[in-house]
Amino acid sequence: MLDGTTAETLARIQFAFTVSFHIIFPAFSIGLASFLAVLNALWLRTRNDTYLVLFDYWKKIFAVAFGMGVVSGIVMAYQFGTNWSVFSDKAGPIIGPLMAYEVLSAFFLEAGFLGIMLFGRKRVGDRLHMFATAMVAFGTLVSATWILSANSWMQTPAGYSIAANGQFMPEDWWQIVFNPSFPYRLVHMVLAAFLTTAFVVGAVGALHLLRDRADKEARRMFSMAMWMALIVTPLQIFMGDAHGLNTLEHQPVKVMAMEGHYDSHPDGAPLILFGIPNPEEKRIDYAIEVPKLSSLILKHDLNAPMEGLDTVPDADEPPLTIVFFSFRVMVGLGFAMLAVGLWSGAARLRGRLYESPWLHRACLVMGPSGFVAVLAGWITTEVGRQPFTIYGLLRTSDSLAPVEAPAVATSLIAFVVVYFFVFGAGTAYILAMMNKRPATLRLGLRNAPVRAAGMLAPREIEPLTPKTQN
Repeated sequence: MLDGTTAETLARIQFAFTVSFHIIFPAFSIGLASFLAVLNALWLRTRNDTYLVLFDYWKKIFAVAFGMGVVSGIVMAYQFGTNWSVFSDKAGPIIGPLMAYEVLSAFFLEAGFLGIMLFGRKRVGDRLHMFATAMVAFGTLVSATWILSANSWMQTPAGYSIAANGQFMPEDWWQIVFNPSFPYRLVHMVLAAFLTTAFVVGAVGALHLLRDRADKEARRMFSMAMWMALIVTPLQIFMGDAHGLNTLEHQPVKVMAMEGHYDSHPDGAPLILFGIPNPEEKRIDYAIEVPKLSSLILKHDLNAPMEGLDTVPDADEPPLTIVFFSFRVMVGLGFAMLAVGLWSGAARLRGRLYESPWLHRACLVMGPSGFVAVLAGWITTEVGRQPFTIYGLLRTSDSLAPVEAPAVATSLIAFVVVYFFVFGAGTAYILAMMNKRPATLRLGLRNAPVRAAGMLAPREIEPLTPKTQN
């Protein structure tokens, strides 16, 4: 099946596969960690046991998702040395420290307080437990900050010089960390994580409301999720527009691919709502478009000229078909989220938030929408910057390690098999936990060991007597 495929193509497929598996877990755990912090704070303030039940319910799901995110992230990072060693050598002086800062600050912060959050409430007291929960949530945000800074630098490099050996050397760390696209990417990704979690929590709440409208835990989590959908989705759409304007300024070729503009439009570019890209003829077949709307959105002028891919050498064009469709999936899901949020707001005003089965069914269907939107967004970002790993400076073809195609193909097949078994089982376990009511005492195995020493109960030790002390 992989005969004739180059090592570069296989390495790109392998990295895309592993990073796609990885990103869905941080996208969930970032938002879920903050949700847990809110639930814990609300319980401490109100002493309403509903919040405590929800906290205990979601913290178990968070623990599994967090663990799978850590494992998948480690595997992904190793590929920088195995398949992309030239990139690692050239960009290492900049990317290496940014990745190390993420581990030293964010990951250690999360890992250090995770055990207290999961198991320490009765051991350390409410205040320290709340602090630990807040630190886990803060750690996930710090982790996203460093990773987004590294990725954004690859998209919009700044603060560097190129040494005689071709390495990118840091000159100004402030410019490197806070590069031109970083603030937009960070806010866009964090909001995406919050929405991803909101729609998962909303879907679980909707599932249990469809079974029992009186389930108070389901009612509470569904209400909180719908507030998040109603408030955050418009903010995300606004930030997406701002991010698009920033991309137009710094990566105009990516925007050409996103918009499907093979040709330049000197008198205003249309917004192509849908169509079928035709790379051979360099046109969009069966295009459904709104005249001049793209110029209005991107340049706030109906007649503003927009350049197309006809101004770009063929060797520098990204794969338009992938970028064109992934961008529309992301935007389409964003507006679907907005529709659900507005629907829930209308139902809340009518006092029927918990008695609207069609709304609950819609939320159940929209449960995975955040993951799909995040994946579509990352595909747009990463494929759109091709053929470069460092935009405009280092080509993907020049970043590859000296590896042979059969070696990459073997590891790719191994990854696919292992990932689907391991992470498939983990995902099935999470779904099984979500299928149970929040008030369920045990979400996992009924007879699981509760002692680190193993399955056997500890032996009872008789107290020492005066006779045995001598």
